[in-house]
Amino acid sequence: MGSADESSESDHHAPAPADWPRGFGEASWWPLATAVGAAGLYAGAALALLARGEDAIVGPALPSVLLVGGVGIFLASLYGWTYHGFVARYWKGAAGDGLDLRWGMVLFLATDVMTFAAGFVYFFFVRTGPWPPGELPHLLSSLVAINTAVLVASSVTLHVAHESIRGGHRRRFLAFLGATVVLGVVFVGGQLLEYYELLVVEGAALTDVFGSAFFALTGLHGLHVALGVILLAIVLVRAGRGQFSAERHTAVATTSMYWHFVDAVWLFLVVTLYVGSVA
Repeated sequence: MGSADESSESDHHAPAPADWPRGFGEASWWPLATAVGAAGLYAGAALALLARGEDAIVGPALPSVLLVGGVGIFLASLYGWTYHGFVARYWKGAAGDGLDLRWGMVLFLATDVMTFAAGFVYFFFVRTGPWPPGELPHLLSSLVAINTAVLVASSVTLHVAHESIRGGHRRRFLAFLGATVVLGVVFVGGQLLEYYELLVVEGAALTDVFGSAFFALTGLHGLHVALGVILLAIVLVRAGRGQFSAERHTAVATTSMYWHFVDAVWLFLVVTLYVGSVA
């Protein structure tokens, strides 16, 4: 490579060598470390439920440690995985068509379909029994409609951003990508507000038959949206540094696939959980 490439490589620092841990030949342990972090997050959330009430099975310290540690390991490992999967190729000057990474995202989304399907099967099982199983909270509110409109709008802006970079329109790409990040943050804030109104204002039950299905599915979706916002923010930072072009935009394409999937899951949640619960 020329001197320009050498100088650009000296301006950044990898989170870990490509051969990590050394001797294994590739950075194949990043997905495993990410999974460990996610497992700690889920275990912490489950133990937090067991730590509630007077007859708590575990103390409050262990769930907190698992939650904080799980989130930390998950985010750090996700950064390393993302770096070696996408960013390192840019610094090495290897464009490629990114087909392997696109198929990797397809496989990841296929596993995500199974994850959400398990929650929906539980809800459908409950829905076919005596209904309602108890007093339901007020679900169909203007906040849900606004959240839905915001998330659908974010899919539109991201699609426009993706098409813009494919056409070489960098300024329009940055504008619509930035708008997508803002809309994603607004949606996460709207869902937190909805949880506050349901749990604090209305006093909805978190662990009854309906509440366990509702909050598990919407919470899982909210976690996916929050992760999507982080990924979009990373793409936005990279875009601001001029790392994408009409020929090199694999990270934009794979992140778009993930975001559109999250959008589609939300629409299904609205139809089944919100509308289907009161219909």
